[in-house]
Amino acid sequence: MEIILLQDVKGLGEQFQTVVVKPGYARNYLIPQKMAVIANRANKSTVAERAKQIQIKEMRILQGIEAVVERIKQNPLKIGAKVGATDKIFGSVTNVQLADAIKQQAGIEIDRRRITIPDDVKVLGEYAAVVDFGEGRRYEVAFEVVAE
Repeated sequence: MEIILLQDVKGLGEQFQTVVVKPGYARNYLIPQKMAVIANRANKSTVAERAKQIQIKEMRILQGIEAVVERIKQNPLKIGAKVGATDKIFGSVTNVQLADAIKQQAGIEIDRRRITIPDDVKVLGEYAAVVDFGEGRRYEVAFEVVAE
């Protein structure tokens, strides 16, 4: 059965990709979970239009992204975290928290899956994360973890 994926499915494909799967897998799992739709003519045109709209939105974001990255470099992001007596964080700082901080402090919404934090953030201090905007556009963003 031919289906169109509405989101990334690990081991199967990426969003808006047309793939062939067994009918039971599509009918019983992918379609009810709203991960895919049947690849008929109407759905293909609808999904193509949605993909086009998302691409236009991302292009608008990319146009202003360099200015935002420069602004973030001048004023590093600050993320508050609860700490113990030895400046050790309870838990760690994740890409979700970094995406929220970028949204609140810089005014731009970035998907958390595009943010990679190479080091474990478990102590107060300054760190760097990589934001991948696709098409070879990778920017390093500095952030500081401070006590709440």
